[in-house]
Amino acid sequence: MTGPDQPVAGHFTGGEHRLPLRVYYEDTDLSGVVYHANYLRYMERARSDMLREAGIDQRAAHEAGEGAYAVADLHIRYLAPARLDDALVVVSRLVEVTPARVVIHQTVRRDAVLLTQAKVVVAFVSPTGRPRRQPRGWIDIYTQLLAQGGPK
Repeated sequence: MTGPDQPVAGHFTGGEHRLPLRVYYEDTDLSGVVYHANYLRYMERARSDMLREAGIDQRAAHEAGEGAYAVADLHIRYLAPARLDDALVVVSRLVEVTPARVVIHQTVRRDAVLLTQAKVVVAFVSPTGRPRRQPRGWIDIYTQLLAQGGPK
Protein backbone atom coordinates (compact mmCIF):
# COMPACT_ATOMS: atom_id res chain seq x y z
CA MET A 1 0.00 0.00 0.00
CA THR A 2 1.33 3.43 -0.91
CA GLY A 3 0.05 6.89 -0.25
CA PRO A 4 0.96 10.19 1.38
CA ASP A 5 0.51 8.83 4.91
CA GLN A 6 2.59 5.67 4.40
CA PRO A 7 6.15 5.47 5.76
CA VAL A 8 8.97 5.99 3.29
CA ALA A 9 10.41 2.57 2.40
CA GLY A 10 13.16 3.69 0.08
CA HIS A 11 13.55 2.45 -3.48
CA PHE A 12 15.69 0.27 -5.69
CA THR A 13 18.06 1.81 -8.20
CA GLY A 14 19.48 -1.14 -10.10
CA GLY A 15 20.72 -3.59 -7.49
CA GLU A 16 20.95 -1.00 -4.73
CA HIS A 17 18.23 -0.19 -2.24
CA ARG A 18 18.35 3.45 -1.11
CA LEU A 19 16.65 4.67 2.07
CA PRO A 20 16.74 8.42 2.78
CA LEU A 21 16.86 9.44 6.45
CA ARG A 22 17.13 12.64 8.47
CA VAL A 23 19.25 13.00 11.63
CA TYR A 24 17.12 14.05 14.59
CA TYR A 25 18.17 15.41 17.98
CA GLU A 26 17.45 12.01 19.58
CA ASP A 27 20.08 10.44 17.27
CA THR A 28 22.96 12.58 18.53
CA ASP A 29 25.27 12.31 21.51
CA LEU A 30 26.70 14.96 23.84
CA SER A 31 29.14 16.15 21.17
CA GLY A 32 26.33 16.76 18.66
CA VAL A 33 27.18 13.92 16.27
CA VAL A 34 25.21 10.75 15.58
CA TYR A 35 25.84 8.22 18.35
CA HIS A 36 27.70 5.25 16.87
CA ALA A 37 25.01 2.64 17.66
CA ASN A 38 22.40 4.64 15.75
CA TYR A 39 24.12 3.82 12.46
CA LEU A 40 23.21 0.19 13.21
CA ARG A 41 19.59 1.24 13.67
CA TYR A 42 19.64 3.10 10.36
CA MET A 43 21.08 0.03 8.62
CA GLU A 44 18.53 -2.30 10.23
CA ARG A 45 15.69 -0.11 8.95
CA ALA A 46 17.22 -0.08 5.49
CA ARG A 47 17.65 -3.88 5.42
CA SER A 48 14.06 -4.42 6.56
CA ASP A 49 12.72 -2.02 3.94
CA MET A 50 14.93 -3.54 1.23
CA LEU A 51 13.53 -7.01 1.94
CA ARG A 52 9.94 -5.76 2.12
CA GLU A 53 10.30 -3.87 -1.17
CA ALA A 54 11.79 -6.99 -2.80
CA GLY A 55 8.76 -9.07 -1.76
CA ILE A 56 10.12 -10.87 1.31
CA ASP A 57 7.58 -10.97 4.15
CA GLN A 58 9.62 -11.51 7.31
CA ARG A 59 6.65 -11.00 9.60
CA ALA A 60 4.57 -13.69 7.87
CA ALA A 61 7.46 -16.17 8.10
CA HIS A 62 7.85 -15.45 11.80
CA GLU A 63 4.11 -15.71 12.49
CA ALA A 64 3.93 -19.00 10.53
CA GLY A 65 6.66 -20.45 12.76
CA GLU A 66 9.17 -20.72 9.92
CA GLY A 67 11.81 -18.56 11.55
CA ALA A 68 13.47 -15.17 11.32
CA TYR A 69 16.77 -13.52 10.50
CA ALA A 70 19.41 -12.89 13.15
CA VAL A 71 22.60 -10.91 12.64
CA ALA A 72 25.41 -13.49 12.72
CA ASP A 73 28.35 -11.25 11.85
CA LEU A 74 28.88 -7.52 11.46
CA HIS A 75 31.93 -5.50 10.39
CA ILE A 76 31.54 -1.73 10.49
CA ARG A 77 33.81 1.25 9.84
CA TYR A 78 33.04 4.79 10.91
CA LEU A 79 34.71 7.24 8.53
CA ALA A 80 33.09 10.64 9.16
CA PRO A 81 30.36 11.93 11.50
CA ALA A 82 26.78 12.84 10.71
CA ARG A 83 25.24 15.76 12.59
CA LEU A 84 21.84 17.07 13.60
CA ASP A 85 19.51 17.72 10.64
CA ASP A 86 21.79 16.06 8.07
CA ALA A 87 19.99 14.33 5.20
CA LEU A 88 21.48 10.85 4.82
CA VAL A 89 20.95 7.89 2.54
CA VAL A 90 21.53 4.27 3.53
CA VAL A 91 22.53 2.22 0.49
CA SER A 92 22.14 -1.56 0.77
CA ARG A 93 23.41 -4.09 -1.75
CA LEU A 94 23.03 -7.86 -1.61
CA VAL A 95 26.43 -9.50 -2.20
CA GLU A 96 25.99 -13.21 -1.35
CA VAL A 97 23.25 -15.74 -0.65
CA THR A 98 23.47 -19.29 0.68
CA PRO A 99 20.60 -21.57 1.71
CA ALA A 100 20.75 -20.27 5.29
CA ARG A 101 22.32 -16.81 5.18
CA VAL A 102 22.50 -13.51 3.33
CA VAL A 103 25.41 -11.07 3.11
CA ILE A 104 24.60 -7.39 2.62
CA HIS A 105 26.98 -4.47 2.10
CA GLN A 106 25.66 -1.19 3.49
CA THR A 107 26.86 2.39 3.44
CA VAL A 108 25.60 5.60 5.00
CA ARG A 109 26.27 8.75 2.98
CA ARG A 110 25.65 12.45 3.23
CA ASP A 111 25.60 13.62 -0.37
CA ALA A 112 28.84 12.22 -1.84
CA VAL A 113 30.54 11.80 1.55
CA LEU A 114 30.87 8.21 2.78
CA LEU A 115 30.23 8.24 6.54
CA THR A 116 29.95 4.58 7.47
CA GLN A 117 30.27 1.23 5.72
CA ALA A 118 29.38 -2.25 6.94
CA LYS A 119 29.23 -5.87 5.90
CA VAL A 120 26.30 -7.62 7.57
CA VAL A 121 25.70 -11.37 7.59
CA VAL A 122 22.20 -12.43 8.58
CA ALA A 123 21.36 -16.07 9.25
CA PHE A 124 17.90 -17.59 9.05
CA VAL A 125 17.06 -19.33 12.33
CA SER A 126 14.17 -21.47 13.55
CA PRO A 127 11.87 -20.23 16.33
CA THR A 128 14.16 -22.10 18.77
CA GLY A 129 17.20 -20.22 17.48
CA ARG A 130 18.81 -23.00 15.45
CA PRO A 131 20.12 -22.31 11.93
CA ARG A 132 17.86 -23.50 9.15
CA ARG A 133 17.30 -23.02 5.43
CA GLN A 134 15.45 -19.89 4.48
CA PRO A 135 12.27 -20.20 2.39
CA ARG A 136 12.98 -21.30 -1.20
CA GLY A 137 10.98 -18.40 -2.62
CA TRP A 138 13.24 -15.98 -0.80
CA ILE A 139 16.34 -17.56 -2.30
CA ASP A 140 14.73 -17.13 -5.73
CA ILE A 141 14.17 -13.41 -5.02
CA TYR A 142 17.77 -13.00 -3.84
CA THR A 143 19.09 -14.84 -6.89
CA GLN A 144 17.14 -12.45 -9.11
CA LEU A 145 18.51 -9.45 -7.19
CA LEU A 146 22.06 -10.71 -7.63
CA ALA A 147 21.70 -11.63 -11.31
CA GLN A 148 19.63 -8.74 -12.61
CA GLY A 149 20.66 -5.91 -10.33
CA GLY A 150 17.26 -5.36 -8.69
CA PRO A 151 13.75 -6.70 -8.17
CA LYS A 152 11.31 -7.04 -11.05
